[in-house]
Amino acid sequence: MLKAPKNIGKIIKLLKKEIRQFKEPIATEIGEKTKDPFLVLISCIMSLRTLKLSKKQIEKAIFPVGFYPTKAKYIIETCKILIEKYDGEVPDNEEELLQLPGIGRKCMGIVMCYGFGKNSHIPTDTHVHKLANRLGWVKTKTPEKTEIALTKTIPRKYWHDLNNLLVAHGQNVCVPVSPFCSKCAISKYCPKIGVKKSR
Repeated sequence: MLKAPKNIGKIIKLLKKEIRQFKEPIATEIGEKTKDPFLVLISCIMSLRTLKLSKKQIEKAIFPVGFYPTKAKYIIETCKILIEKYDGEVPDNEEELLQLPGIGRKCMGIVMCYGFGKNSHIPTDTHVHKLANRLGWVKTKTPEKTEIALTKTIPRKYWHDLNNLLVAHGQNVCVPVSPFCSKCAISKYCPKIGVKKSR
């Protein structure tokens, strides 16, 4: 493992305190409340409210989130595979999860972390990618490369919480355009790489 980012422990502690005021990402909330990998998986694809419904009903239920026909199809196909191949259980295996329709690395990591409670992945979406680069923890061009770089530099004890912390922070404070640096809990530790304008 490469050298851990400077002040990582302080940053994590401050972010944990800061995000108490924000709504948790849905997959994290579902994982913490239910400890059910299936519900985390489906919430990651879309919404747990859509279970046991027809494709039309699923499309209608998930319409507000966009791409609803594709997501409804993924939900139905995934449920069918889970029943036929895994006796209705979600596999706790990276390769098998990635074979499910609509499941990429981020969703697989979320299921492993928040569905199975494993400290084995750093789910990396655009928020995690953007913030890790702004903080200078990595210098990467894609979320996939960021995930790999983070697993080489971030101490494993922080992996489980990192997605939740950076997503909440990225949605509420460190937004893509003109972040709220004036009210950021970790501003003094952030070199603000790539930030041209802030509030």
